Amino acid sequence: MGRMPRDLAIDLGTANTLVYAKGRGIVLNEPTVIAYNTRTREVLAIGAEAWQMIGRTPGYIVAVRPLRQGAITDFDITERMLRVLLHRCGVSRMNRPRVLICVPSAITRVERRAVKEAARHAGASATYLIEQPMAAAIGAGLAIHEPVGSMVVDVGGGTAEMAVISLGGMVSQRAIRCGGFDFDAAIQSYVRHRHGVAIGERTAEAVKFAIGSAYPYEGEQEAQVRGREVSTGMPKTVGLSPLEVRQALDDLVEQVITTAADCLADAPPELAQDIMFEGVHLTGGGALLRGMAQRLANGTSVPVHLVDLPLECVALGAGRCLEALDELRPVFADSGD
Repeated sequence: MGRMPRDLAIDLGTANTLVYAKGRGIVLNEPTVIAYNTRTREVLAIGAEAWQMIGRTPGYIVAVRPLRQGAITDFDITERMLRVLLHRCGVSRMNRPRVLICVPSAITRVERRAVKEAARHAGASATYLIEQPMAAAIGAGLAIHEPVGSMVVDVGGGTAEMAVISLGGMVSQRAIRCGGFDFDAAIQSYVRHRHGVAIGERTAEAVKFAIGSAYPYEGEQEAQVRGREVSTGMPKTVGLSPLEVRQALDDLVEQVITTAADCLADAPPELAQDIMFEGVHLTGGGALLRGMAQRLANGTSVPVHLVDLPLECVALGAGRCLEALDELRPVFADSGD
């Protein structure tokens, strides 16, 4: 790969990491997973290759997600993963880019510092942070600098964030550490307790994609799920209906809806009126759960629009910030150093 532009934007998500290169667009989209040897600390695989190893490795090799609920749980592993990903994008000692990283608004100051340190050690010459709801709003093409209220709800892998934005700032915002991975865990828990069968993280995710929903939909069909029977340890197949999966996810979906409604209620009346007219913009991988937009619309009594590219929206918004760095720097979570 040739020499890359200096500026990069990274959507460092709990589920996937996307890298946007200035002037090039999204150049990398990989699961946020790293596989390494616990004896030697050698990194064996990153991204999609490591994701294939989850639940399938011997004891001394682990395939892990270094971020949980939007926060770094292992600084060293996150740094090494970032180093490999940036190297794939052409970063070297001779080409140390400025990096803009999207972070959840819920993370603490200490966690923000950890993200910046990880990026700096991985090869960034300067690091900036932008909160995900702001990046999502920019990626969705909302007029964030106008004196008009806009609202985004971003349901990611580890967090769900919502914000009302006007005049380049977040007027009201809420965030909960609840996202797509919590949906997967809820499905695992339901199958274990209801059917006595243990299933893996990847199987639960496949069930969610196949028949998961937040609202009834046409053509619902049962899915066959294979796992290990808890009582005997033997393989077993059980049938799951969309209604069962919906019940398993209901409490978590309701948390997202309630938090979004609270965020809207926090907004000044004039901005709330704008949102009632313009609607809410729904982004993130969790936005793809069937019926999520309908459920959100019912819970807030406001029209809901699923953005065109919900998975890429945050990274595209951060990329637009790169293209107009000086103009949009005031929306960053803090200044570069």
